[in-house]
Amino acid sequence: MHMRGAPPSGIRTHTAMALCWAGTRTLLLLWVFKVVVMPGPDVTSDVSVIYQGWYETLGDGRFPEGDVAWQYPPAAALAILSPALLPFLGYAEAFFVLALLTDAVVTALLVRAGRGPGRSPRGAWVWVAGVPLLGPTAYARYDLMVTALAVAALLAGARRPAPLGVFAALGALVKVWPALTLLGTERGRVTRTSWLTAAATGLGLLLAFALAMPGSLDFLGAQRERGTEVESLGALVFHVARHYGWSGRIELHYGSMEFLGPHVGLVSTLAQVLSLLALGWLVLWRLRARYWSATTLPDAAFVAVLLFTTTSRVISPQYMIWLVGLAAVCLLHRASRMGVPALLVLAATLVTMLEFPMWFVHVVSSDARGLTLMFLRNGLLVLASVLAARVLWRQTVTGPRDGGHRGLPRQTARGTEHTAPS
Repeated sequence: MHMRGAPPSGIRTHTAMALCWAGTRTLLLLWVFKVVVMPGPDVTSDVSVIYQGWYETLGDGRFPEGDVAWQYPPAAALAILSPALLPFLGYAEAFFVLALLTDAVVTALLVRAGRGPGRSPRGAWVWVAGVPLLGPTAYARYDLMVTALAVAALLAGARRPAPLGVFAALGALVKVWPALTLLGTERGRVTRTSWLTAAATGLGLLLAFALAMPGSLDFLGAQRERGTEVESLGALVFHVARHYGWSGRIELHYGSMEFLGPHVGLVSTLAQVLSLLALGWLVLWRLRARYWSATTLPDAAFVAVLLFTTTSRVISPQYMIWLVGLAAVCLLHRASRMGVPALLVLAATLVTMLEFPMWFVHVVSSDARGLTLMFLRNGLLVLASVLAARVLWRQTVTGPRDGGHRGLPRQTARGTEHTAPS
């Protein structure tokens, strides 16, 4: 019962969320504009040096050929060129402002989607609280823009499969991984419509880029010679081995700090094998899944991106934004069981800010602090991956008989339980 004159709980929640967003985003802007300087390397140099250099090249109608740091699908050019929308600002300043505006749009979408029966403001809170946990890196990379496309795809896909396909294809042509938002579509019409729309959109955009800017597919072979990035799961082997006489080294390679030397190729290959095993599990899940609910689409995307991020040879700090965005969409649903994996992702995001940029020197040195941070961050990701995959399997393969809810109806995006044909 509300006291007379007291504002409704929803208004209080949204007011608190708005205040939290305003405060944390002000801090993010202070960081990227260097009014407040965070310890560690300057994370904004990627924008002011690398992105701005690409901007000038792309502005001439060509991709940055020969630049090993350019490893992205062709539509990434749109993100790099986007500061041209604010010509009255310098390149870096315009980029940071656009990151803020993108963040605001995602927040608004999540707040709106969290209203109504069966919905929860938890999803919006995950985004509002999760983005600043990454520190200035959140606004100093274009991954926030990519995540916005993935969030839009999942929110549209709740009822409209065609827009899901369009947003998924556009996101995939910016940074590949948003294609995984299609993984959890219901069999039948929804899958046919969304997947065919995505294919048509993607092929159309690829053709347009190929005609306008030759070299649009060069990204496909851009990472063949990558080593093992110092923040990846496999890198833990070499962080420890350095204390026992391993003769390799850490160098800036393919745009990130990587281990190079004896046995790095083997560990990198094992990481790729783990990614293939993750792919195999996802294919098996897709074939075995029989029960779809309102949570299946975002849950499947969250699990897939978690698995591929955790097993990757490269776990760059900005990848955590992907996971925060997908976790936020999962928790828009009151029925979601991804709460614990989402909390683990938020904890991993905070540890990621501690290891980069704050104490990155300790990570590169493989000292006790650096080892602790990397084992903790990657351990949280492994645990989140296992728990999230377990939830997805139990809810969609085992079905309503699982977890003590035998025989209870389960709500789908259209409000009724759906059992897909086996």
